[in-house]
Amino acid sequence: MNRSGHSRGRTGLPPEQEAAGRTLAAVSVVPALALGGWLLAGLPLLLLGWFRPLPMALLGGGAALLLCASGLRRLPGTATPHRWATAATLVVALGSGVFNGLLHGEQLIVRRDPSTYAQYAVWLARHGSLPIPVGDFGGPDPALRFDSMGVYVTDGGIVPQFMAGPPMTYAIGHWLGGVPGLLLVPPVLGALAVLTVAGTAARLAGARWAPLAALVFAVSLPVLYTSRTTFSEIPSLILLFGAMNLLLDARARLTAALPGAGFSSAALAGLSFGLALLVRIDGLRDVLPVLAFAGVLIALRRIPRARPFPEGRLGAPLLTGLVVGGLWGFTGGYVLARPYLEYLSGSLMPLLAICAVVVALTVAGTALAPWIAVRARRLRTGAGWLPNAAAALVVLIMAGFAVRPWVQTVRRDAVTPEDRLTADFIEKTQIANGLVTDKSRLYYEHSLDWVVWYVGIPAVVLATVAAAVLARRLLTRGGLMKGEEFGWLLPLAVIGWTTVTTLWRPAITPDHPFASRRLVPIVIPGLVLLAVWGLRWLSRRLARTRWFAARQGRSRAAVAAGALLLAVPPAITSIGTAFTPVNRGEAAAVAGLCRAIPANASVLIVERVTGERLSQVVRGQCGLPTARVVYPSGRDVPPSADVLRLVEAVRRTGRVPVLLAAEPEQLMAYGPATRVMSLHTRQDERSLVDPPNGTWSLNIDVWMTVPSG
Repeated sequence: MNRSGHSRGRTGLPPEQEAAGRTLAAVSVVPALALGGWLLAGLPLLLLGWFRPLPMALLGGGAALLLCASGLRRLPGTATPHRWATAATLVVALGSGVFNGLLHGEQLIVRRDPSTYAQYAVWLARHGSLPIPVGDFGGPDPALRFDSMGVYVTDGGIVPQFMAGPPMTYAIGHWLGGVPGLLLVPPVLGALAVLTVAGTAARLAGARWAPLAALVFAVSLPVLYTSRTTFSEIPSLILLFGAMNLLLDARARLTAALPGAGFSSAALAGLSFGLALLVRIDGLRDVLPVLAFAGVLIALRRIPRARPFPEGRLGAPLLTGLVVGGLWGFTGGYVLARPYLEYLSGSLMPLLAICAVVVALTVAGTALAPWIAVRARRLRTGAGWLPNAAAALVVLIMAGFAVRPWVQTVRRDAVTPEDRLTADFIEKTQIANGLVTDKSRLYYEHSLDWVVWYVGIPAVVLATVAAAVLARRLLTRGGLMKGEEFGWLLPLAVIGWTTVTTLWRPAITPDHPFASRRLVPIVIPGLVLLAVWGLRWLSRRLARTRWFAARQGRSRAAVAAGALLLAVPPAITSIGTAFTPVNRGEAAAVAGLCRAIPANASVLIVERVTGERLSQVVRGQCGLPTARVVYPSGRDVPPSADVLRLVEAVRRTGRVPVLLAAEPEQLMAYGPATRVMSLHTRQDERSLVDPPNGTWSLNIDVWMTVPSG
């Protein structure tokens, strides 16, 4: 009891405030824990061909519950909890989920990555195994082609592009509600991502700042974009920032001497970091600082003067979890997505080399920790300039990205067939945007402009100031040993490393909003987190000045103005597209196509664009053997002799040959054509030099004929 007669919890706060803090802490780690458990059980079952509803409900659901129980046991509350802050954060997350759910997309016809993920999820939900069989077309024929956009041919059949983590997650929606259920999973994940990022803000800046971080993050266009359709970025964000939350909780447990001392949370944090590789292979870059950080913690245990530093005990469990999660990711990539990794080898191999260097340096640094510590103390004694230099370096890096468009034009020569396709796409987009055509342009020099579009200049400036202040504090003598500063060490390293490497080389086709997805897993939430902390830091400094200290209302007005400066610019950018759903009608159009094709058909697609877009759609959603007919270079349709030969081969199998094309004239030689799809919808804009502010029309027609026998 305190003097007023009210009881206090173990944090020294009233029980209702303590409960509010624990609620916010819990809801911001449950998404990562549940997703981690699901993926942990899902990959072995998929490799065994048993990725089915019942085994996954038992093993995947059980693993998710087990991880949640372990991660939530005696969970510490967020710093300075406020009931209103928890309630406001939950309202923002719920509003995000409902808003994006009402305006979700329906990208099922394969044109870009979301539809590839959707078709991958459809196949897993219906069949639970890989590879995808090609079907019987009467025997091998050089005119048959089974690969298409988003899928590769292997010795055992067909494997989809990309890592298996997102499709295993989206399959839940298909099991619960078919294709409509699958399409609603992204808005749910988007809402959980809002909670996750808000939880990180609550832990590092204080719970009262969580609603602002949640709002600024939720209204950013890339977050809206990736929360409405089947991308990999939102699940990756949940794992990465959820892992940061778990590690901060582990440290809080250790500091408070709670049972378990945070070791299980540290191991779960490492596991969540590692499993990010199963969602996006780019996650390997994002978690490299985690590997080095774990090495630092282990090294601190080997330095005699650092032994009172309790966080060092978290290094081993963090590294163990990271290795296990990373093993899951590499196994999934090697076994299920090897052609995709081979396609990415140009960028993946250097990344693996960097990873090997980080591992070697971490091992060497851990082994030589006592020797390094002695030299570091000597260096720090005579290097009072180092903290200021670190802060200046942060500002100079951002300034460098700001002036980059004036000193560099990023180009790439089209060497591979994929490069030539990208170059042709960029040229067509330049024409549509009214720009001078130069198909070698990549527009990467404008990457900081992309960030400014989506979070606003005030957020970028505040985030830069915050990063500089934190870097200076961390390198100030004893800074690493201080509570708040050490808590920032890993988040700042991950955000800084990934932001710099992403802005330097986004490695994506540069049309927007598509290219904006590259900023979602780390860059945008990281800058929002830093900007909110920067606003708190600035407000506290202003509050100590004479003019603001004289009247408390002035400080509150300044904070409110700062919050508006953070929230309004991204909202203004998002308005142009936020209220327009894209690709609506695709689900109904595909369902109509499947109904129009005979149930015992084998489908031959005799036109290039239709083959790329619909091969896996017909194979996966309609459940019919599907192949493209090879066409000569420079033509969009194959020789009629090849088509007729394949038609006869299909008939010999006892199945009905069906031909599909984009225009009736392409089928006239084989029989009367019937239109089986007439889709008129809206698609994402493709903007190269300005933020997207609208949508484009999209029309897709498909014609069918059943050749007479």
